[in-house]
Amino acid sequence: MSELDWTGAGPRSTRFDDVYFQLEDGLAESRAVFLAGADLPGRFAGRRRFCVGELGFGTGLNILALLDLWRRFRPFPEARLHMVSIEAYPITADEAARALSAFPELTELAADLLEGWPDGRRGAHRIDFPALGASLDLIISQVEPALDGLEARMDAWFLDGFAPSKNPDMWSERVLSRIGALSAPGCIAATFTVAGDVRRRLTAAGFEVSRQSGFGRKRQRLEARWPGHACDPPSPSTVAVVGAGVAGASLVRALREQGVGATLFDASGVGAGASGNPSALITPRLDAGLGRGARLHVQAFARAIQLIRTEAPASLVARGAVQLEAGPRDASRFERISQWDGFAPGAVQTLTPEAVSQRLKSQVSVGALRMRDALVAEPMSILTAFLDGEAPQRARVGGVSPSAEGWRLTDADGAELGVYDAVCIAAGPAATALVPSVPLRPVRGQVTMSAERLAGEAASWGGYVIAARKGLLFGATHQRYDADPAPRHEDDAANLASLATVSPDLAARVGAGRLTHRASVRAAVADNQPVAGQVSPGLYILSGLGGRGYTLAPLLAENIAAELVGAPQPLAADLARLVHPARLAAREQMTSTRSGDADPS
Repeated sequence: MSELDWTGAGPRSTRFDDVYFQLEDGLAESRAVFLAGADLPGRFAGRRRFCVGELGFGTGLNILALLDLWRRFRPFPEARLHMVSIEAYPITADEAARALSAFPELTELAADLLEGWPDGRRGAHRIDFPALGASLDLIISQVEPALDGLEARMDAWFLDGFAPSKNPDMWSERVLSRIGALSAPGCIAATFTVAGDVRRRLTAAGFEVSRQSGFGRKRQRLEARWPGHACDPPSPSTVAVVGAGVAGASLVRALREQGVGATLFDASGVGAGASGNPSALITPRLDAGLGRGARLHVQAFARAIQLIRTEAPASLVARGAVQLEAGPRDASRFERISQWDGFAPGAVQTLTPEAVSQRLKSQVSVGALRMRDALVAEPMSILTAFLDGEAPQRARVGGVSPSAEGWRLTDADGAELGVYDAVCIAAGPAATALVPSVPLRPVRGQVTMSAERLAGEAASWGGYVIAARKGLLFGATHQRYDADPAPRHEDDAANLASLATVSPDLAARVGAGRLTHRASVRAAVADNQPVAGQVSPGLYILSGLGGRGYTLAPLLAENIAAELVGAPQPLAADLARLVHPARLAAREQMTSTRSGDADPS
C-alpha cells in the first residue's frame, strides 16, 4: 500500500504527515532553499570535483534540480559531480514518476533517475549520469548507520528530512555532529527549517549558522557554513595498473569515470589469465549469516550486473541461475536468504525439486534458490567494454618501489618501465611478488567445454554448468596452492563426474562428445574475502577475488578509484575494512601472538 496521499496540493507522506513539496512551486522552492542556499552554482567555478550530500531523498526533486544546474553551469567537461543521498523509506518509481511529472523541464533527467530507481533492496545503489560526469549514491537506510558508514568530504549538504517535529531522528545531535565531521572546508549546509534545536546542534557541530530569507510562506531558512576555504582534493596525474584481467580492466574503467587516465601493463595481454574463460557466471556468494560479507557480495553483484547490462550488453549470454541444495541445512538457509531485505523483493526465491527440474530441463531431486538477476556473460566482451580501447603495454612488471618522484615500476630485468603518482596492482596471484605484505594463495581451476547446448538455466552446486556462445561450460576444479596452468585430462573426468551428480543425462550426452578445456590460476586469501585498498600512500591492490572476479571487481575498483581521487566511496566503512589489506597484517599479528603464547620456550 502506498504511503503517499495525493489529495492535497502535493504528495504527502502518511508516515510523517508532511508534504514532500507543493506542486505549484516545489522546484522553485528547491532551487531557492537548497541550490541558492548552498551558494550554487557560484561554488562550482574552477572545481574539478564537487560533492553534495543529502538527508531525505524523497521524490528526488532536489537531486534533479542540482543536476539541471550542473548541466547548465558545469565548469568544464572534465569536472565531476558526486552526490550521496540517504532515504529510509523510499517511494516507488511509479510514485516518483507521478510526482516529478509536475516539472516538465526536468523530464529528461527524471527519466535517467527513474531508470536507476531503487528496486526495494536496502543498502547502497549507484545511479550514473555519464553525459554529465555525475553519479548518485542513494543509500536506503536509517540515517545514523548510513552516515556512520560514509567515507566522504562534502562541499554542500541539503538537509531535507521532514520537519523536525515530524521526523526528529533526522535532526538529532548525533546526526548533525556527523554532518560536520563529513564536511569539507568551506562546506555549506542548507535547510528549510529554522528550529532552535537544529540551529544549536549545527552550531555545536562546528558550523557558523545564519538565518536567511525564506521561500513562499516560510519567512526564514538556514545556512550553515563550515570553516575554511573550498578546494579540490589532491588527485594523481599518472596512474599505472598492473594486470589486464577483470580486476585491472575494472580499475581502468573506474579511474576513467573519475577523470583519471591509466597506463595498463600485462605481459600476456587482456584476459590471458583466470579472467579469460569463454563464459562466466555472475552471482553473489550466499551467506546465511546476512552480515558484512553478505552485504558486500550483494552490493557488488548489483553493481556488476548494472554495469554489464549498460556498458557491455553484447556480452550477455543468459539470465537467471539456480543454486542447488547440497546438504540438509540448505533448505532453511535458502529460506532465510530469500526473505532478506538485502535483495530486492522477488530477486531470490526458493524452489521445490519439481520447479528446479522445470528450470533446468532435467530431472533433479533437490530444491534450490533461484537468483533472478544472475547473469551468464562472455568475459572478453566485458573486458573490451571496460577498457574502452586501452591496450596494455606488453611488459612483465617485476618490481614496484617508492622514489622521490612517485612509484617506480621495473621489469623482470630491473629496467625502468615508468614512474607514477599511484600504482594499482591487479595481477592475480602474482600480486604477492609485488606486494609481499599481502599473502595471496594460488588456486588452480580447470573448466571443461562441450558443443552440447544447455537447454535450461545455469546451475551451481559446488560445481556449475552454464551456457556459452558455442555450447556449454562446466566445472571447475578447485586446487589450492596449485599454480600449474597446464590442462589435465583427469580434471575433465572430475568435472564430468560432478556434473553427473546433478544431471546424469546431460553428463552422458556431454561425455559422449568431444571435450575441450581451459585451466587458470586464481588468487585467494585465507579468510576468503577479496583484497581491495591502499597498501601504502599511492600503492593499491585489488586481488584475492577467487572465482567471483566479475561479481566483485567492478565495485571494488570503484571504491579504490574514489579513495584515490578523494571522492565519496561507494562502500560503507565497515565493508571497506572487511576487504582492506591492513586486515591481513592484523590477522597475521594475531596468529603470531597466539603461536608465541603457546610456545613453551
